[in-house]
Amino acid sequence: MSHPTTNILITPLNWGLGHATRCIPIIRELEKNGFIPIIASDGMALDLLRKEFPHLLALEMPSYNIQYPKDGAYLRWKMIQNSPKMIWAIYQEKQIISRWITQYDIRGIISDNRLGAFSKKTPSVFITHQLNVLSGNTTWLTSLLHQNIIQKYRECWVPDVEGTPNLSGKLGHLKKPIHNVRYIGPLSRMQKNTVEKKYDLMVILSGPEPQRSILENQLKKEILKYKGKVIFIKGILEREQKKEIAEHVTYYNFMHSGELQQAFNESEMILCRSGYTTIMDLAHLEKKSFFIPTPGQYEQEYLARKLKKEGLVPYAKQNDFRIRDLLKADLYRGLQNFNNTPDWEKLFNIFR
Repeated sequence: MSHPTTNILITPLNWGLGHATRCIPIIRELEKNGFIPIIASDGMALDLLRKEFPHLLALEMPSYNIQYPKDGAYLRWKMIQNSPKMIWAIYQEKQIISRWITQYDIRGIISDNRLGAFSKKTPSVFITHQLNVLSGNTTWLTSLLHQNIIQKYRECWVPDVEGTPNLSGKLGHLKKPIHNVRYIGPLSRMQKNTVEKKYDLMVILSGPEPQRSILENQLKKEILKYKGKVIFIKGILEREQKKEIAEHVTYYNFMHSGELQQAFNESEMILCRSGYTTIMDLAHLEKKSFFIPTPGQYEQEYLARKLKKEGLVPYAKQNDFRIRDLLKADLYRGLQNFNNTPDWEKLFNIFR
């Protein structure tokens, strides 16, 4: 077992909720292995982890202020506009972390895509499924920059399997491997349970604004034409959980992990974004799904295309989606579980 006061800082990027939710199993395993996790993030990601782990110390990080345009076609331009803010946040992050290492006696850092969460003095791990960062015709540049950052860390953990078939495709697999990359297997906070079916369809929204709201408004109209019981989780983290029932649809603003797991297991089919964390959850639960990628987010568009081509999950573009498209899901095999549990004890040796 580890030393009783081995404090490990775990810090996910606040970009949608995926980075935070896939850190949940890691935080649980750190605790099981005798470490003391300290959570650090900002915005909704921090709120989510505070709700999940009220007993842990939670610290506030500078925000990258990532905003999406209303029109997905302008995403890259918006990212370029945002980059001075991001660079400043990364610089501040580095300063804060070096202060915290002393202040909180931090013996290890696990960063999920936070580029400044790193120290030469403390074993630092980077988690990403994007060894290649897709950005259209600048993919070569964004990938090169990201790979340079990854190589600074002691280790890079990729939540996928090394060979094929795999979930992340060219995002998480390079032609020329990087020396510090370790494939740890897909991560999920969900457990598959055999329970009675309660809903024909589960809609779960996530991701940055304004695209989350745009899709919510669109689906609220489409869902009226659906025959069957629906549970609709908006993905808005608020202090109080709210539930409304309108005809055949039960709406929630958000759910904790346990409730979400129950709802997934009770639902026949899932309609959601094609974010990588969601894909890992769905594979773990072996669920039939239908994807609507976030407009302009190359990574989600690529993953949706890949999984459709492999005959696993159909998808539609946000503007084109109609409720009748869900009938196509029966023609696809659905996602399968890889059943490989990470060897946490071995992975955590880096901090011992």
